[in-house]
Amino acid sequence: MSSAPRRGSVLSLLRSVGCDYIVITVKARLIRIGNSRGIRLPKAVIDQAALVDEVELEVENQRVIISASGPPRFGWAEAARALASEAPGLLDPATTTRFDDTEWHW
Repeated sequence: MSSAPRRGSVLSLLRSVGCDYIVITVKARLIRIGNSRGIRLPKAVIDQAALVDEVELEVENQRVIISASGPPRFGWAEAARALASEAPGLLDPATTTRFDDTEWHW
């Protein structure tokens, strides 16, 4: 009989100690894709990171960070509210100028 724990028992053990994920470390080779290079991500990595068809790439301290892409302008509303509270008047409507009043016509 094998001494290695079964996958189900490992997941049960991790959940019993309050861990909802498994840290996955794998090596991958860069493959040529035209003039660029790419990597193939294992399904377990894709599933754990909740990646779909589009991802965001970030380079930080010589590391490439791949994360799930949010919808366009995700978080902009919260950022604008935070900015408005830090700098009162910054987001007030623009005031008209003499050019707007006398020369500009629709």
